[in-house]
Amino acid sequence: MADFLNTDTWARREAFDYFRGFDKPYFSACVRLDAAPLKAAAAARGASFTLASHFVALRLANLHEPLRYRLEGGRVRIHAAVHGSTTVLRDDESFGFAYLQHTPDFAAFCAQGGAAMTAARAHQRPLEPRVDEAALVHFTTLPWLHFTSFSHARNWGRDDAVPKIAFGRLQAEGERLWLPFSVEVHHALMDGLHLGRYVQALEAALADPAAWLDGGAAA
Repeated sequence: MADFLNTDTWARREAFDYFRGFDKPYFSACVRLDAAPLKAAAAARGASFTLASHFVALRLANLHEPLRYRLEGGRVRIHAAVHGSTTVLRDDESFGFAYLQHTPDFAAFCAQGGAAMTAARAHQRPLEPRVDEAALVHFTTLPWLHFTSFSHARNWGRDDAVPKIAFGRLQAEGERLWLPFSVEVHHALMDGLHLGRYVQALEAALADPAAWLDGGAAA
């Protein structure tokens, strides 16, 4: 289920009206996150670090309401839940999309997500992006690049308000394991304050990932 935001009483109404008319209404932030605790926690549970990083980022997107806002016919729809779509590299160097169902249960997320990635990698499904489904967060991973900035392909002139997240190549530095993390959002729907809260929550979750992977974090 989903509801519409009452933009008439929204404190951001002026910013909403201003930015939704831009040719390029998106803004992004690129930070590096210490992923050493998450990698260790995933390994201790016999889980994929890739799935663990997607799980935490998607879980927090669901807990931060502005990440669930989407444009629809000039209105702002609040989705009750958003799921994930991520790129999967195939042996022939093409790629497919795997769809990740949001759930607070890490084991269930890994089971569903792992099967979806395996199917995409094996060409069991064609390249069929769900372009009409807004209740998604688009993920991609570039394990070859320890990037410091990132931009995404977009369809200009459409109500494309889906957040886009990129993970980069891990880089060790002492006890830290730095993970490049880029997140791009629609400025009509949120500001730096809201994006900052999301990234700060992600930093905190990666510092203590066991609570999230074991289901003890905020519901």
